[in-house]
Amino acid sequence: MVLNDNKLGQNFLQPVLEQFDIIAGRIGLDEKLCMILRNCKRELTVHFPVPLDDGRFVTFTGYRVQHNLARGPGKGGIRYSPNVTLDEVRALAILMTWKSAVANIPYGGAKGGVICNPKTMSLRELENLTRRYTTEISLVIGPDADILAPDVGTDARVMGWIVDAYSQQRGFYVPGVVTGKPLSLRGSKGRAGATGRGCAIVTSETFKYFNINLEAASVVVQGLGKVGSAAAIQLDKFGCKIVAASDSSGGTYSPSGLNVQELINFKSEGGSLIDYKGGDRLTNRELLELPCDVLLPCALEQQITSENAPNIKAKFIIEGANGPTSPSADRILDENGVIVVPDILANAGGVIVSYFEWLQDTQSYFWSEEQVIKRLTSIITSSFRDVLEIAEREKVNLRTAAYILAVKRVAATMEARGLYG
Repeated sequence: MVLNDNKLGQNFLQPVLEQFDIIAGRIGLDEKLCMILRNCKRELTVHFPVPLDDGRFVTFTGYRVQHNLARGPGKGGIRYSPNVTLDEVRALAILMTWKSAVANIPYGGAKGGVICNPKTMSLRELENLTRRYTTEISLVIGPDADILAPDVGTDARVMGWIVDAYSQQRGFYVPGVVTGKPLSLRGSKGRAGATGRGCAIVTSETFKYFNINLEAASVVVQGLGKVGSAAAIQLDKFGCKIVAASDSSGGTYSPSGLNVQELINFKSEGGSLIDYKGGDRLTNRELLELPCDVLLPCALEQQITSENAPNIKAKFIIEGANGPTSPSADRILDENGVIVVPDILANAGGVIVSYFEWLQDTQSYFWSEEQVIKRLTSIITSSFRDVLEIAEREKVNLRTAAYILAVKRVAATMEARGLYG
């Protein structure tokens, strides 16, 4: 779901570092800490052969990047996509550090990916690729070192293959090496859809803060995938009106509102939303510029740029994707009075419930879905209030406030542990 025909991964690292530099300068971050946090601690690139169904062996390239481990083990998803680049994985690992710190959970930031197209691969090929990739990166992962999770192109089934491959190497079952597993493999209730649920909770808290009634608010969702669909379902339950939604093909728009479950069923049956008959067809570019109360970009990074930001008509943007807004676009939106709730706060529901799953695996004590949702709501609401407090005190927007909170927390831990070299 790409707005411009460019190499997103390579372009994505620059704005992530630019955002950090802005905050580091604002808070007067120590030069040594700044130098360390601008770089990733560990980067592993692996090239590995995988047997295909036609008898050929093909060499794939994969990455696992750990940005910072000061606050705890690395945490971050695995992305299967033909567009994966090392710079993209670096940028996503950095964002995971800040996201974990905003939620105040004891993780550092990490990310991984394999350059492949899972849509063109059989289940056998995907399993072979996953098991070999796991073997190659097993040097740097583990429940106390670096914990994997699903991301674009991966799911609970892939996590099951990973935990089995890793456990086979260790000689005993190690469920804590991944989160987002099937329940039968000691996954957590409430993990599926947690990122989208968190987005919906943050949307509700945002409207409460601005004293606006959330019921009947018009919502546009870019990317009706795992995150977007879960957010849309929850916002629909809150009484919102989902007026537009899209996937990689394009989208559909109905000012009177769309039937969310019908849309999700249409997609699950193999349909493309641009062909959905219950609304008007539109492109992803057009969708982003629709008039609405809430815009949820839940697709890929760098979707809102200086090119289209002046045309954004949403009153609020809740970032379900990682890095969907460029720094230059951020400045334009801020000047135009658009309230942006940043990714490192808005979509933290996934890493929060991943933390819950890790805790349950560690203790071999499992929670009900009600307990998971209650604790998720508590943490993400508390994080939202922490960010608001800084925004009000420093008179800055929510993204700046969230970054101030995250960077200060990581820096304080690093200073307490001490630097050497």
